[in-house]
Amino acid sequence: MSSQDELARVVRDHAGRLTGALVSLLGDFAAAEDLVQDAVEIALKRWPVEGIPERPDSWLFTVAKRRGLDVLRRQENYRTKLALLEPYEPPPADDRLRLVFTCCHPALAREAQIALTLRVVCGLTTGQIAAAFLASESAVAQRITRAKRKITDAGIPYRIPRDDELPERLTEVLTVIYLLFNEGYLSSTADRAHSRDLVDDAEWLTALLHGLLPNEPEVAGLLALIRLHRARTSARFAPNLVLLADQDRTLWDHTAITEATALLTRTARRHHAPGPYQLQAAIAACHSEAATWDDTDWQQILVLYDMLLTLQPSPVTCLHRTIALSYVRGSATALTELDVLAAELDTYPLFHATRGQFLRDLNRRTEAHAADERAARLTTNPAQLDLLQERLEGETR
Repeated sequence: MSSQDELARVVRDHAGRLTGALVSLLGDFAAAEDLVQDAVEIALKRWPVEGIPERPDSWLFTVAKRRGLDVLRRQENYRTKLALLEPYEPPPADDRLRLVFTCCHPALAREAQIALTLRVVCGLTTGQIAAAFLASESAVAQRITRAKRKITDAGIPYRIPRDDELPERLTEVLTVIYLLFNEGYLSSTADRAHSRDLVDDAEWLTALLHGLLPNEPEVAGLLALIRLHRARTSARFAPNLVLLADQDRTLWDHTAITEATALLTRTARRHHAPGPYQLQAAIAACHSEAATWDDTDWQQILVLYDMLLTLQPSPVTCLHRTIALSYVRGSATALTELDVLAAELDTYPLFHATRGQFLRDLNRRTEAHAADERAARLTTNPAQLDLLQERLEGETR
């Protein structure tokens, strides 16, 4: 990663957190984002010359506060609110969780709740959120704008809901954390392959939520899912992206795998009807507990995907199921089911990369090469692109 890329990464990561902190203090999304944007512009001019400060968050906050004081000279009514901002300390442990629940208020449309939370609380860009939704950036931007306006106009309170209010918001909160984890685990942007900071945030928020709702099975399922994937991180980038089949399993954190699997097992014993996150965690556990790639229980994974699709049908889940299907019933059967998804997933790079693999298995080399080329054109993640380019170069030799 170049120094300019690293600078952009640091600015973006800290700006996202700062926006959430300012929103929670000011209660005004527009004002918070304006102040942070001004601070970011100054940072991008000064940090290349002066270097990245030891505490980027405090530096950005100080600049945002000074910018706010300038605004005060024209908007006197902000003075009381800005007085809350000094001295700056990181928000309390549950502060961001309260903000998550505020953004996930049922008065907002579901997709607007999720998009707003990912933008304001988690600091994802509009482009990253659009990639998660498989939607256009303009559509996502409109959702966020409308949601912020509705929160302000309706006076939606900034607090963790009462116990009887939690169920109607929990699904969206878990979705937000899950999408945050996905973006960190394999980034949709071209400047980095993955983000440990975003993964850390996702695990931290889930653990905080698990402490609040220790008997909620889907919270425990999501926590186990995140921890199982994190346990394989050391082997996943070595330094380039390494597919699961090729990973050195001695590098996995087997203690973390054991602990996450135990959490999943305890949850399953108490709740006999697993939800989507528990099922995804169970799939991850099947991979994590296999001593070798050949030991993978693909039949069990296929059953788990069938259960998941019953509860939460989606074209991406169908795509992942075809991979398991290829190991159980062969690539020809898997390709037939995959091609049914073509219209829905034509702009999704993993669809074409998976299709290319099935075609290679069937010795349809020309079609496989075309599928890999299509996947490479659609891919923004640098690690995925490197992997696809290596595959394409191998096909031409």
